[in-house]
Amino acid sequence: MTSAGAGGGPRQGGLDVLVVGSGVAGLSSALRLATGGLRVGVLTKGELVQSATRWAQGGVAAVLGGDEDSTDLHLADTLAAGAGLCDVAAVRVLVDEGPLRVRELIAQGARFDMGPGGDFARAREGGHSAARVVHAGGAATGAEVERALVAATHQTAAAVLEGWFALDLLVEGGRCHGVRALAPAGSTGEGAGPVEVRATHTVLATGGAGQLYAVTTNPPESTGDGLAMAVRAGVPVADVEFMQFHPTALHHPAMPRPLLSEALRGHGAILRDAAGERFVDELAPRDVVSRAMASRMREQGVDHLWLDATGLEAFGARFPTIAAELEAIGLDPASDWLPIAPAAHYLSGGVMTDLQGATALPGLWAAGEVACSGVHGANRLASNSLLEGMVFGARLSEAILAGADGPRPLGVLHALLAGGSDDRGPTLPVSAAEPPGGGLAGAPADTAKAREDLQRAMTDGAGVVRDAGSLASAAAAAARLATGAAPVVDRATGELANLLDVSNVVLRVAGERTETRGAHARSDYPATDPAWRRRIVVSAGRVAVLDEPVAP
Repeated sequence: MTSAGAGGGPRQGGLDVLVVGSGVAGLSSALRLATGGLRVGVLTKGELVQSATRWAQGGVAAVLGGDEDSTDLHLADTLAAGAGLCDVAAVRVLVDEGPLRVRELIAQGARFDMGPGGDFARAREGGHSAARVVHAGGAATGAEVERALVAATHQTAAAVLEGWFALDLLVEGGRCHGVRALAPAGSTGEGAGPVEVRATHTVLATGGAGQLYAVTTNPPESTGDGLAMAVRAGVPVADVEFMQFHPTALHHPAMPRPLLSEALRGHGAILRDAAGERFVDELAPRDVVSRAMASRMREQGVDHLWLDATGLEAFGARFPTIAAELEAIGLDPASDWLPIAPAAHYLSGGVMTDLQGATALPGLWAAGEVACSGVHGANRLASNSLLEGMVFGARLSEAILAGADGPRPLGVLHALLAGGSDDRGPTLPVSAAEPPGGGLAGAPADTAKAREDLQRAMTDGAGVVRDAGSLASAAAAAARLATGAAPVVDRATGELANLLDVSNVVLRVAGERTETRGAHARSDYPATDPAWRRRIVVSAGRVAVLDEPVAP
């Protein structure tokens, strides 16, 4: 592994564990580790409550008993949605341990909606064969999960570093020792330069990269920071071509796009095209629905379609958060069809981990959307994301508390650590790979405009449906934006540099996968190819296809 940012600057901490990120995966880890007696720090570039978790609407998918559902059915649904690229062992961990983690969250103060009989109210969402999604406030589950975890975190011994922007991993002697970060002005007494935040173990829980796209459901913080840091440090990442688009984002100037929860379709809302006709199974997995919508929009020459929720009873009582958002923009779901279009929503891949959350770099762990645990494969099943953060955040915490220090050849790391891959050559040049003296090289001087230009290029070239030409155009645009770089001096320039790095990796890998599978749809390769039932890995600046097929 190459050293990324391994020199200079004042030091901060001396922690047992540094958790980078404050969503469900990060705070679940921090709580368990601090309760176990370790010195834990949580570093977040915003406030503790500013994470993608609070934007999650649908709920948490888990088999909590009291009905005919089973973990075997939940496993089968997850594997089907993942289109042949899920790691079966990882999915088994998710569905078997998920119910316990949900009940632990309830014990920490989370309040889920209850039905008339006193049991959990459950919704059915796309790709699920049973109603197993528990929710809070109708469609405010993420906000409730985040509220409970933040409150519990403040009651532990965890040190909270708010407003700190992580620049790069500290890699020395083949091991991660924390991060270099920009501290809030005046917080360290050391000036405006980077600070080394050192820890025996570092947990990446930085979320996804939805801000790669002009139209997204993700908050402004979702700029792929953890993924970019891992790429620059040579840590293997996989499945990054699978950016999931949520089919029913409200077509409205607001950004991030307001979500019209999957649960609406679970309760009977209907998708209609520009002519008012139904055209797809509303409860199909998200990749299927998004592709069908993109095709119909192209055929009809429109930029949005419609969600008809006029037949749903007691809309305001069932979905108070959505009802309030619609009322604010002048829409009445009882009488109005709701304008919708797909929006970038969730990156199914990320930093490769074993079944305990360990990455290929000793001392570095990952959980949540930044990680590739193998749970999601080529397309995430609805409402498995919060569950994954809780399950694997707990797993890596237990491994650290038990004295684990590095990865084991399990899960998606099995084939990688066992050896054997088809080297496809170096990735496209990234804006910040191995810069002189360590740390980020820079970003275009007009940061805001460059970010918008990159988002538009990614939306046009690497959206719901892409082809070789569109991917090449997006790559050329990213390369142009990476020229004329100015030094990274603050969060804005650092975020842009991270987005440029991640975009180049995504585009390179998406160009390599010459098939349509899950959330990766190629109009020039519309069929799913059994030979591509393999992971594409980026490691130490090179792209490789693992020789070992993913188990059916």
